[in-house]
Amino acid sequence: MTMRLGSIWAKLAATLMVSCCLITSSWGQGKPAKAGQKSRIRKTASASVPVPESGQEVEKRQAAGARRDPFLPLVTERREAGNLEHLPPGKAGLVITTLRVDGTVSSQEGMLAVLSNAEQHVYFVREGDQLYDGRVDKIGLDGVTFRQNSKDAFGKPVERMLTKRIYASAGEQQ
Repeated sequence: MTMRLGSIWAKLAATLMVSCCLITSSWGQGKPAKAGQKSRIRKTASASVPVPESGQEVEKRQAAGARRDPFLPLVTERREAGNLEHLPPGKAGLVITTLRVDGTVSSQEGMLAVLSNAEQHVYFVREGDQLYDGRVDKIGLDGVTFRQNSKDAFGKPVERMLTKRIYASAGEQQ
């Protein structure tokens, strides 16, 4: 009899705990958001499947002064290198610092250089070809010399000569 009474009390306690959890979780669903605070999950047109916010929506909310969600990652998948997505196609979109010299070729019209960028696309350039941030100044058997146009910390235009070799020596960047 006491064994049976104990199992009944255990079932009753378990049922009570489950119902308390369901009640407390349903309380938060009916509450509207506070003024100036947006929900982290927005509803789709069908209103049945929640869709997480995009990175731009999170940035807008954070700029408005809302508190950051502690469960969102601090590091995002965005490129930090600048506007590399909006470069013109072809040779005109080659950034000198991201290039690698794969080889040089001597032809009847002059020297050619074989360059590859970070996306492993291969380009053939000649002396005088204009690139995104400079131009090809000289092509030799061991490397290519570029004339790079950039700006210093104060915004003053600076022109520098940059040589990239086919086989970089110790301490030299490729």
